[in-house]
Amino acid sequence: MPPDLSTQTPPTRANSNKVIKLVQPNRDLSWQVAPSLVISFQYAWNGLSYAFQTQRNFRIHIGVGALALGLGFFLGLTSIEMAVIGLTIGAVLAMELLNTAIESVVDLTVKQAYHDLAKIAKDCAAGAVLVSSMAAVLVAGSLLLPKLWILLQPTLQGFTNRV
Repeated sequence: MPPDLSTQTPPTRANSNKVIKLVQPNRDLSWQVAPSLVISFQYAWNGLSYAFQTQRNFRIHIGVGALALGLGFFLGLTSIEMAVIGLTIGAVLAMELLNTAIESVVDLTVKQAYHDLAKIAKDCAAGAVLVSSMAAVLVAGSLLLPKLWILLQPTLQGFTNRV
C-alpha cells in the first residue's frame, strides 16, 4: 500500500535543517509480482495468448503478416526490406495489444456502462490500430508489388498474346 502523503511535512524554511525523507513509492512489492525474468516472460506470453484467443483482428493481423513475410521470402527481398516489413508487422501487433489493453481497462472502469469518454478512448485506440495497419499495407505494398509485378509480367504478356 502506498504511504499516506497527507502526514508528510512539506519542506519550509522553519524545518529546512531537518533531514527530509523523500517520499518514494514502495517498490518492495514490485519484485513480488514477477520474481524472475522467466515469470515476466510468462506473463507477456499470457497476454499474447489471450489476444490470439479472444481478438479476431489480432489473428487476422498475424495471418496477413505471415503472408507478407512469406511473399517477401518467395520474392527474394533483401534483409533490410524484410526487416522493414517485420518491424511494421510488429508495430501493428503491438498496437492491437495496446488496443485490447485499453478496451479492457475502460470496460473495467465504467463497468460495461456507456460513457462518452469511454467511447472516445476505445475509438481512438481502434483508430491507432487502423492507422498502423494502413501504414503497414503501404510499406508492404511498396516493397512487394514491384517485385511481384516483375515476376508476373512475362506470365501476363503470354496471357494477352493468346487472347
